[in-house]
Amino acid sequence: MTAKIHSLGGYIHEYQKSIANPEAFWAEVAEDFYWHKRCDKVLEWDFEGPSIKWFSGGKLNITENIFERNLYTIGNQPALIWEPNNPDEQSRTLTYSELYLEVNRFANSLKNLGVLKGDRVAIYMPMIPELTIAMLACARIGAIHSVVFAGFSAASLADRIIDAEAKIVLTADGGFRGEKITPLKNIVDEALQSCPGVETVIVYERTKSNIKMVEGRDIWWHKAIEGQSDECVAEEMDAEDNLFILYTSGSTGKPKGIVHTTAGYMVYSAYTFHNVFQYNAGDIYFCTADIGWITGHSYIVYGPLLNGAQTLMFEGIPTWPDAGRFWDIVDKYKVNQFYTAPTAIRSLLAMGMEHITNKDLSSLKVLGTVGEPINEEAWHWYHDHIGRNRCPIVDTWWQTETGGVMISPLPGIIPTKPSFATLPLPGIQPVIVNEVGKELTGNSVKGNLCMKFPWPGMARTIWGDHDRFRQTYFSTFRNMYFTGDGAQRDEDGYYRILGRVDDVINVSGHRLGTAEIENAINAHPLVNESAVVGYPHSIKGQGIYAFVVCGELSTGGEEGIRKSIKMAVTSMIGPFARPDLIQLVPGLPKTRSGKIMRRILRKVAEGDATNLGDITTLLDEDVVVKIIDGALVEVKR
Repeated sequence: MTAKIHSLGGYIHEYQKSIANPEAFWAEVAEDFYWHKRCDKVLEWDFEGPSIKWFSGGKLNITENIFERNLYTIGNQPALIWEPNNPDEQSRTLTYSELYLEVNRFANSLKNLGVLKGDRVAIYMPMIPELTIAMLACARIGAIHSVVFAGFSAASLADRIIDAEAKIVLTADGGFRGEKITPLKNIVDEALQSCPGVETVIVYERTKSNIKMVEGRDIWWHKAIEGQSDECVAEEMDAEDNLFILYTSGSTGKPKGIVHTTAGYMVYSAYTFHNVFQYNAGDIYFCTADIGWITGHSYIVYGPLLNGAQTLMFEGIPTWPDAGRFWDIVDKYKVNQFYTAPTAIRSLLAMGMEHITNKDLSSLKVLGTVGEPINEEAWHWYHDHIGRNRCPIVDTWWQTETGGVMISPLPGIIPTKPSFATLPLPGIQPVIVNEVGKELTGNSVKGNLCMKFPWPGMARTIWGDHDRFRQTYFSTFRNMYFTGDGAQRDEDGYYRILGRVDDVINVSGHRLGTAEIENAINAHPLVNESAVVGYPHSIKGQGIYAFVVCGELSTGGEEGIRKSIKMAVTSMIGPFARPDLIQLVPGLPKTRSGKIMRRILRKVAEGDATNLGDITTLLDEDVVVKIIDGALVEVKR
């Protein structure tokens, strides 16, 4: 177990210690882990480069810290508890010993297929135990895994495979999601038409769908592991060797391959899990995220397993077969810590109390939220009706790029406040700066959220494009990591996250680049150009509002255009990126230099055109009037 804070005084002591001497603080935390060789230097950093190295010279393997470090004491304890999409199907539980053997067998099958240390392995799988096994098998042999969320389209999957130069893809015949089956293998086949570098596809049989197996390329999972040894010596990794690539949307349209390295990510994900959830031996922990996102990486797989925890993995959705599914699972397994997204909370809140009243939720000790700020109404409903007024809510703020939670209450230790992420974790040094990068000191300030000092879990680069990494995170404000979020610090020193300040929309906790969606819309043959902004959405937090200029209408009229645009976005990115509102407009508000004035479109989408600011630089002010008159929300003027 990693070091745990037990009191408010303990938090204050740990935080002050971590800021006074960060290297000594993290070196002490790292002592809990098994190393082949201890590091020569704890930290080397330069935000100008940028170059960040933690535990340089250290040698280890992250899976040894999950398995060998734990097997003699908790080998027979459940590690992974899997609840299937259909509640009538048999669930599965893998102990640490059983998971270890499965990981070794699959690791040997990857080696048998020629996968070497440093090779990239793309994983496009449903939420089944084999997804976790695949990730850990890659880490066991030093291959770099890149999990792609199984809701992405063939085009988006192909982009990620090509960018990572993956030589092997792991998938399933299909995936269950509520009443639907996602045809994963068919999507992979379509994607691989433009990915000549892929040599092998391993397919797990989940839905027994009718699929085509390509001779010489495709192999069934059960055939791949047939006859493989359940012993596999872990590859010795350098502390800064790459562990995984995870793609996140960028404002330029091209997804960013965020790279996390072995030791720093291990130390940070383990430390934050243990403290943010106040996990105790024997607890049952349930995170509802998909492993295709960073939350699933850090807080379903690595963080819990590094702590010897019992982590619950759910294949389905919260509303099938009815809106009580989450609470049925909590009741069934006597879950102690529950971690979900505000979007899920808002959608379940809207469905009434009948799905909650007959559920036993008395086992719950800690509730968590992730992905976006939680609004007060949802916070109170969650606290009152799920936590029954006795479970603290940890409103966690962090990002794909940070690797783990950065700002959050510690349950039962830091007093909570609805819609506030509260205080930074030990080792985290946030600052709020104005538009020119001047630090705003004291309390009751509002501005751009930055970090002025590195932490072990932070990303090291963007795969294949280090200059983009520098430009995106380190060029806006000198000697600082810029989160892209706005924040305020209140009179108590608590942080409240105000949302993105760049061209990224947070939809149901998924960060989507506006350029990525616009590219998909603009590919439509009748679309001349488009602009996409976020707007307040009662369930998703932010919805997608698209302003679209068409040269002509199809025979289906405006509704036909809207429908086909949504289909195009679904095809190119995935259904979660589909615009909620599409307004057909005669033109977009542009400056004389041709730049779209997105702040005007944001105001319209938010229903507020009372103060559009300076519009004297617009090429055509009449366009704004027409956009406001045709707005799909009620606009105050």
